[in-house]
Amino acid sequence: MAVIPRSFPRALSVAAAAAVLLGVSGCAQQLSVENADVPSWKATALPSANGIVAEDAGKILNAQPVDRTENVPAGSYTLTLVCEGGGKAFLAVRSGGKELADLGAACYGTRESVKITLQNPASVEISASSVDAPLIYAYQLVSAG
Repeated sequence: MAVIPRSFPRALSVAAAAAVLLGVSGCAQQLSVENADVPSWKATALPSANGIVAEDAGKILNAQPVDRTENVPAGSYTLTLVCEGGGKAFLAVRSGGKELADLGAACYGTRESVKITLQNPASVEISASSVDAPLIYAYQLVSAG
């Protein structure tokens, strides 16, 4: 006759509990980028600041860049980018054919920033892109003083 150690029933209980937790977590559904509420996410990921001259937030669902053009007064600025969804998002900022900034951020909620100076008022082209779509992004161009 085999002797069953006292710890054996406890080990079975722990294993059963772990299996149940794995099964439940496997069924737990995370919010997908496609269904994300971008304004609510942006409000916590990139709170409003004083002196915003340009901002945008949205979804990149495929590899197509999202382009905007803004008229920006002369001055010094901080450009901040944040994204969620995995991978990395990029902002390319150009004016008059000249690159002003090329900013990248890992898409797990960390903000990345860069300084930009415009000697004269300019039309600024901002292009958000990623090869790691789908993801959500937000950026702000804020006066630095």
